[in-house]
Amino acid sequence: MKSVKVPMRMCLGCNEMKPKRELMRVVKSPEGSVSLDFTGKKNGRGAYICRNEECFTKARKARRFEKSLSCRIEESVYEVMTDELRKETGNK
Repeated sequence: MKSVKVPMRMCLGCNEMKPKRELMRVVKSPEGSVSLDFTGKKNGRGAYICRNEECFTKARKARRFEKSLSCRIEESVYEVMTDELRKETGNK
């Protein structure tokens, strides 16, 4: 029986290679807006991050999202993404 290849992606926060399904995607749409993509199917340039707030904060402080997506991200966008992440993971 043929084994199925599991796509691996690197987390921008902890720099670990993990299966794509375990990670969350941050996407820059063709219009230029940046948002979280929990489904992994939105159009645009993507970057991956673990589903925890620690990795998100590390990547944010090191400006890894901006480097990966080749754009400047406003502070208000980060705040919206943090709120969405907290709702998704169930943290307050």
